Amino acid sequence: MSDHIPRILLADDEQSIQTLLSYPLQKDGYEVVRASDGREALDRFEEQAFDLVVLDVMMPRMDGLEVCRRLRAKSSVPIIMLTAKAEEIDKVLGLELGADDYITKPFSMREFRSRVKATLRRAGMSRDESEDGVEAEVLAVHQLKIDGGKRTVRVRGRDVQTTFVEFEILTALAKAPGRVFTRDMLLTRIWGDSAYRDPRTIDVHIRHLREKLELEPKDPEYLFTVRGVGYRFRDRATGD
Repeated sequence: MSDHIPRILLADDEQSIQTLLSYPLQKDGYEVVRASDGREALDRFEEQAFDLVVLDVMMPRMDGLEVCRRLRAKSSVPIIMLTAKAEEIDKVLGLELGADDYITKPFSMREFRSRVKATLRRAGMSRDESEDGVEAEVLAVHQLKIDGGKRTVRVRGRDVQTTFVEFEILTALAKAPGRVFTRDMLLTRIWGDSAYRDPRTIDVHIRHLREKLELEPKDPEYLFTVRGVGYRFRDRATGD
């Protein structure tokens, strides 16, 4: 296992919130780099590598949603959005733009630390597995190829860019073709538990994957909906 110390970019325009969130993260052993607005967050991201980005939606100069969009255009770094209120539009937009998770204010410090730890644990496991050659197999199904070591996806001969969570969901499903996963099962598989999380976030990630992988997202070849239950991957034996 690597001795790498996770580095977190924390972007929030409220100094009190920065201090409140930074202290427990540093106590947990993480390095925290702060940014007070969207443009500063992008500048800090260009200066060094990060293992996780935490973005407040409402920030001056450039809001968190736009920062998320720009980061996602060039990086698959895990992103957690902080929404100021229980606005469904903020949650949906964040996920649509490529955020991996979101937390609605006000939230407990226990919830915040749980989300951060789970995301970094999964990301760290993926990195260590890649470096150590563990679970780095290549999954090839029909015209889809998933390289666990390189964390790359190709379909019909073209490269597909996936977010951190999209890749994890796709890999989890593809490793068990034909098996039905509930939303809670996928949440637990990706983040370690399903606490605090809205199962509908899985629906958004699955829809994004279909848009990237399927010729006809409404008539999928790879990712199937099992109504009232969850999702499954193409059965290798039957092809459906």
